[in-house]
Amino acid sequence: MEVNENIALEHGLNKPEYKKICELLKRTPNITELGIFSAMWNEHCSYKSSRLHLKNLPTKGSKVIQGPGENAGVIDIGDDDAIVFKIESHNHPSFIEPYQGAATGVGGIMRDVFTMGARPIANLNSIHFGSPQHKKTKNLLRGVVQGIGGYGNCIGVPTVGGQTSFDESYNGNILVNAMTLGLVKKNKIFYSKAAGINKPVIYVGSKTGRDGIHGASMASAVFDEKIEEKKPTVQVGDPFTEKLLLEACLELMAGDSIISIQDMGAAGLTSSSIEMASKGKLGIELNLNNVPCRESNMTPYEIMLSESQERMLIVLEKGKENEAKKIFDKWNLDFSIIGKTTNSKKIVLFFDEKKVAEIPVNTLVENSPMYDRKWKKAKLPKKNKFSKENFKNLKIGNVLNKLLSNPNICNKQWIWEQYDHTVMGDTIQKPGSDSGIVRIHGTNKAVATTVDSSAVYCFAHPLTGGKQVVCESWRNLISVGAEPIAITNCLNFGNPEKDTNMGEFVECVQGIGEASKYLNFPVVSGNVSFYNETKDKGIKPTPAIGGVGLIKDYKNMITMNFKKIGSIVLIIGKTEGSLDQSIFAREILNIKNGPPPEINLFNEKNNGETVLNLIKKKLIISAHDVSLGGLMVAIAKMCIKGNKGIEIKKTNQLINEFQYMFSEDQGRYIVEIEKENYKEVKEILDKSSVYYDELGLVLDKDIVFDDKSKISIDELSKSNNTWLKDYMDN
Repeated sequence: MEVNENIALEHGLNKPEYKKICELLKRTPNITELGIFSAMWNEHCSYKSSRLHLKNLPTKGSKVIQGPGENAGVIDIGDDDAIVFKIESHNHPSFIEPYQGAATGVGGIMRDVFTMGARPIANLNSIHFGSPQHKKTKNLLRGVVQGIGGYGNCIGVPTVGGQTSFDESYNGNILVNAMTLGLVKKNKIFYSKAAGINKPVIYVGSKTGRDGIHGASMASAVFDEKIEEKKPTVQVGDPFTEKLLLEACLELMAGDSIISIQDMGAAGLTSSSIEMASKGKLGIELNLNNVPCRESNMTPYEIMLSESQERMLIVLEKGKENEAKKIFDKWNLDFSIIGKTTNSKKIVLFFDEKKVAEIPVNTLVENSPMYDRKWKKAKLPKKNKFSKENFKNLKIGNVLNKLLSNPNICNKQWIWEQYDHTVMGDTIQKPGSDSGIVRIHGTNKAVATTVDSSAVYCFAHPLTGGKQVVCESWRNLISVGAEPIAITNCLNFGNPEKDTNMGEFVECVQGIGEASKYLNFPVVSGNVSFYNETKDKGIKPTPAIGGVGLIKDYKNMITMNFKKIGSIVLIIGKTEGSLDQSIFAREILNIKNGPPPEINLFNEKNNGETVLNLIKKKLIISAHDVSLGGLMVAIAKMCIKGNKGIEIKKTNQLINEFQYMFSEDQGRYIVEIEKENYKEVKEILDKSSVYYDELGLVLDKDIVFDDKSKISIDELSKSNNTWLKDYMDN
């Protein structure tokens, strides 16, 4: 096929990019070469709009073994153990075909982890849907949840945590972000950098089909009314094959025959071969006739751009081919020598004994476009002035019941009970907690992990919102007694060619960077998903942060349920009464403007480290961070989980009781302490200059106030536990 500018535009390239390709090659590319450039230079693979800003994130730390740039990040958890983890988006495919889109998102992120030699031990997800009233929401939610469960449950990896939110900005673009943690010995970590000349390049796993062609390009495009036509670009997953591939790869990795290994994710064979060659500063020569295909008459273009699932590319030591083949034969998987490494620094493709492509690797990677796009700084909105008029006719019990049944606060058990969260037998804190916790098999160590996002705050003021979501992750880990180590991020935004959207991205990244640096909570891996936009309407900026922390002895783990009648409940951190952007202001008062709550990084760090110190000294028996819905929602959840009540003392009268109970001021925790330890706890808090209020005492039932008014825990539990189930059943 004759290639011209129009064909380049159809491939998602722009005119200057096509011109640059012709200049770099000193000729017009053929159709296969154009397809390779379009895959490597699209937003999803090249990060051309985001690279400039991602460079500013803090990525190093004393426990960081591998930061961004590999398949996943790696952190040291002691005793020669390391955790490999990453979060990735599969947004566009999941909107087009929710089951397969979500399933292959889970499969893809697990391959990123086990390609580094780690056995997956936990999955999480952050999923975002349109308004519950929107006609597509229910089917999309059902399909995505079944896809996540269908893949994770089949492969036998527990889904231990996650987050689900609803907002009308996702009506035309849902978000499906999948996260995986894997365990590996430090001396058995595998990387994707090819090394050595004339080393065999091996294709293993499933056969190549026509599914997923242009998947990466489609993920870098805005949706329009022709969305149904994009169904062929959604990959189809097979978790049973992935399980075989996982076991075969780990068996091969136990030996010493692998030089480098890379999964075939976005852009398939194209990106995997080019990334290996680029990192090793080598060339790669491939004979595409040797690629196992499941469909007849596939062209070089289709073979290179297919995103068929469950495939890996391996560079082996010479002479180890037969030994490796035996392993893959045993697991009933394809194993084919499709090429070799060269010193040409080019990717050269042969098909039917003809050279069908020849491209210098650096033109695809180092010379890929990098844009400094125009962006608009967001103004901090003015604070709202709340008066007594705002709160008249409101009763705390009614407000609390309404908030607990809100789609963004309600119990998500309908979702997570469809996931196997106990397979492998090491899950010790399950979904519905501040963090999921998995024991390191056969030891006392445990890893805590959580995933968070806050699109409402980020939309109101991206810089503050970016900081907040990192702090939220930090607090969720501390609340269960884990020492926070590092984060991974999935940055979901609209069209970067619009200066407002680009500004949201730039300032969210800046906020994430500032909080990560201050808290010594580095970013070790991640993913950017742009163009989450349909018919010119984009999503709210939604950076999802996956946090990982360590509990040295799992017996010191903390849960949020109130434990003991008569124990003292404290709120750590100052309540200022900031209602702007709170769910109370938005849903009860219908006030949707104003700034998000301020972030004080000094207080976040100091409060968090002090709470962790109290947990290590065994002075706290339950804890929960204060976030969405404020103090009253946090207390209610601790009461519901523990089937206990609380007697709440007279509130701080400096501010209105609704401001005290429902503000979303940051940096706060609710902790339960036994009476005999209160003196020691107070001394530690005072010595650390941590602000605290004594909130009340744990009762056997109901929330009781000073004025003797009561709120029934049974009623609150019903409000919290029934909304989602009723919504999905009706």
